[in-house]
Amino acid sequence: MTQKLRWGIIGCAQIATGSVMPAIQESETGIIAAVASRGLEKSSAVAAEFGIGKAYGSYEELLADEEIDAVYIPLPNHLHRQWVIRAAEAGKHVLCEKPIALNSTEAAEMVEACRKAGVHLAEAYMYRHHPRIAELREIISRGDIGELRSIRGTFTYNDAGDTSNIRFKSAWGGGSLYDVGCYPLSAARLLFGAEPEAVTVQAIFSPEHDNVDMMASGLVEFPGGVSLIFDCGMWAYNRQLLEVLGTEGRIEIPMPFNARFEDAEFFVHTGGEVSRFATTGANPYVRQADNFAAAVFGDKPLVADDDPVQSMKLIEACLESARRRERISLL
Repeated sequence: MTQKLRWGIIGCAQIATGSVMPAIQESETGIIAAVASRGLEKSSAVAAEFGIGKAYGSYEELLADEEIDAVYIPLPNHLHRQWVIRAAEAGKHVLCEKPIALNSTEAAEMVEACRKAGVHLAEAYMYRHHPRIAELREIISRGDIGELRSIRGTFTYNDAGDTSNIRFKSAWGGGSLYDVGCYPLSAARLLFGAEPEAVTVQAIFSPEHDNVDMMASGLVEFPGGVSLIFDCGMWAYNRQLLEVLGTEGRIEIPMPFNARFEDAEFFVHTGGEVSRFATTGANPYVRQADNFAAAVFGDKPLVADDDPVQSMKLIEACLESARRRERISLL
């Protein structure tokens, strides 16, 4: 019989009810034992919708429940630090939505709190759990496209008309780098297998959107002279693409961050020919839940413990570069 991880959900955001909660229920290793909101009416409605046995009208009540092993935190970005640390102190393993914090100092505090409590902490980059990512890394490591030279990543959408959106609240961790730029940034770190040395970023900071970065583009320098060229935005035409360029070929990955089943293909260009790879499809949120549980039960985590800290160092350097309009070193 598969060992089950008993989950508690702290907050009823759309990412929780629309993606993560259904995935936990579909997973082999997880069950949702409780859900909490700031009010019992909301959490009770969500519990009824998902057939969950317990609903709480405060996050504190859920953390006090001894029948909860792990929590998922989909709260606004500025609340992540507080509730990750409180969950760790309550002895709960933590899956926290990305970006995990507002800066690397917060992220380091969160990582240390979880280490001290002996609980597993993971940042919810679900795309990293899709089987396609493992296949891409294998192709790169085999040298099928030669030595890596550059990665190009894009993730944009247009929701600028909704000025009440929490993604447009500066103090809450709003902006395109936090929301979608973090995806190509994390993908480059993963595929290069290295941490960046410097960044140069330009951004549109919009006064009508609380001066968050509504669009950003930049260059991220990695060791050995290789780089990520990226753009991200919440005020641009919808698109996603990841391209990995080598000395002997390139890999083109459509929909790199939201692929599930039928949209999980990618293309390898070598020797003047194009090979289409119909990779194994999967719901990355389900794989994320099962991989998280595996790490809790003793398997090696997908990424290093300090990955959230390195991720936030890069994001904050990008923001600093955009605000100061100059190259920022990470060394």
